[in-house]
Amino acid sequence: MEKIVEQGLLYDFYGELLTKHQRQVYEGIVYDNLSLGEIAQEEGISRQAVHDIVKRCDKMLQGYEEKLQLVAKFERIKDKVSRINRLSEQYENNELPDKAAYSMQMKQLSAEILQEL
Repeated sequence: MEKIVEQGLLYDFYGELLTKHQRQVYEGIVYDNLSLGEIAQEEGISRQAVHDIVKRCDKMLQGYEEKLQLVAKFERIKDKVSRINRLSEQYENNELPDKAAYSMQMKQLSAEILQEL
């Protein structure tokens, strides 16, 4: 399951850099959960060609991520926003004994997010 999630994220960020044909084949595998044979029949190509396209797309998308790090940046920012949400919930529930520490943590997380952008 982890691989399909990673493929989906990479495709979301970099999919537009693939050709239309590559996108159709890759979407069939990642989003539509079609078999190699189903995609091959739909596209009028061999199963081996579908397999090769998917492998090439995986490699290309990984290469884009290695260079640009957009997915990694997204994940870091998402984590910081989750931490802000947890802190806010604790604050609303009066679970934080030190309001000054809360304020400082919120400002720090906000500054880190802004720096990431």
